[in-house]
Amino acid sequence: MVRVVVCGATGRMGGRLVQMLRETEGFALAGAIVRPDDPRVGHDAGEVTGGGITGVLLADRLEPALPKADVVVDFTTHEAALDHLRLSAGVGRPIVIGATGFTLTDLGEVRALVAKVPCVLAPNMSVGVNVLYRLAEEAARRLGPEYDVEIVEAHHRHKRDAPSGTALRLAETIAGVLGRELEEVLVTGRQGIVGERPAGAIGVQAVRGGDIVGDHTGPIAGTTSPGAPAGPRAGWSASPRGSTTCRTSLGCEPGHRWGWG
Repeated sequence: MVRVVVCGATGRMGGRLVQMLRETEGFALAGAIVRPDDPRVGHDAGEVTGGGITGVLLADRLEPALPKADVVVDFTTHEAALDHLRLSAGVGRPIVIGATGFTLTDLGEVRALVAKVPCVLAPNMSVGVNVLYRLAEEAARRLGPEYDVEIVEAHHRHKRDAPSGTALRLAETIAGVLGRELEEVLVTGRQGIVGERPAGAIGVQAVRGGDIVGDHTGPIAGTTSPGAPAGPRAGWSASPRGSTTCRTSLGCEPGHRWGWG
């Protein structure tokens, strides 16, 4: 039985994960962490998330729950997730992080911390999207540097970060194959007379509206044979389910994996 502590347990992803842990053989909810200012602290995690009584009460601190955990799964913010990674690394607890918005400085600290603990960090836990990363890598390798890459992502009106972590990960994957530093070639918006498209640029554009779950399209355009592979669209349950799948990628050795595949 894998004992899981969920951070961000009343959020959209975390709440669904709390429910799914009750339904998934071989997993058990060992802790449910929320923000310190959440008025539901002390309430049953299952009742709050609509999945029935679990016997696990919402708490506002991760530390007391760590001794009961085999793995921590974090769907919070990048600031909170980094704090939780520090705590998990301090006691050698594997952690799965689905938060987005990490800065380059944050990622530098992440790389240092994961020398002490197994960690899977993926901006999108959907099985289909993680397959898409591999497909994008293969497309970039086969088409080569002569093709122009543009990624368009669309999400619901409540999403806070832009571009999405999934879109940035796609761009990073393609840039790596093409031998480019993403920070040097990334274009996240265009307005006015911007001139011709710079050679080697990778564009990432964001759309926000309504209740769009998440839609990613990546036109890879050449001068004679344009293509437009589209990323899979997934319901909210896809990411929590993927976060349990990636538990098998953690193994027993410290280290960091970008995605669970």
